[in-house]
Amino acid sequence: MRERPGSDVCEHCGAAADDEAGDGTGTSGTDTPTGPERPARRRDRDEGGRARNARPRDGLGRPLPYGAPGVARQPEGVSRTPAESLTEAQRLLDAGMPFHAHEVLEDAWKAAPEAERELWRGLAQLAVGLTHAARGNAVGGRSLLDRGTAAIAPYADAVPYGIDIAGLTAWARELTGHLAGPGTTVPAARSAPRLRATDGSSGSHPAGDGAGDRPAADG
Repeated sequence: MRERPGSDVCEHCGAAADDEAGDGTGTSGTDTPTGPERPARRRDRDEGGRARNARPRDGLGRPLPYGAPGVARQPEGVSRTPAESLTEAQRLLDAGMPFHAHEVLEDAWKAAPEAERELWRGLAQLAVGLTHAARGNAVGGRSLLDRGTAAIAPYADAVPYGIDIAGLTAWARELTGHLAGPGTTVPAARSAPRLRATDGSSGSHPAGDGAGDRPAADG
């Protein structure tokens, strides 16, 4: 997940940008031993503060060994209309890549007018929550789903862009219920939500149910 310039920590989930465990449960690295036992490492960064030679990642954003083929990150700073952001994020969610959907929604959040920033941030947090859930990080999944739900809730009375606030809220609560304990995983593609309700139906896709025709590319 993208980190602030000069930071190794995703501002949405607090996971280390180069999570050695590969499960998204890393922290900022401030508790990493330094001094004579383990000297602090300086990462090679570009002018924008982003790490050069970043590790390749799989479809759920988990780090792979250097040199391994990975799934390309979403290009940062792409200018999209709200409709285009929702369409692209939905495509990635349906393909079982909520990590990449989060990056699209993060760009929308950064470009949104002040009145809409929490809406897009909440959608990005929901995508991060699904990412954690698919990785088996139940604690992180529940936390981000709760935060995302709280962020989008104020928009329920005047829903912009056809976003299904009620359906997403119901989806997040149901997915949280599937995260019973450590190591619990859900299939990313089959558990993906619908961001917009275009046919009057709910945005909820129960984890593992009712989506047999959806892609199973869970990374």
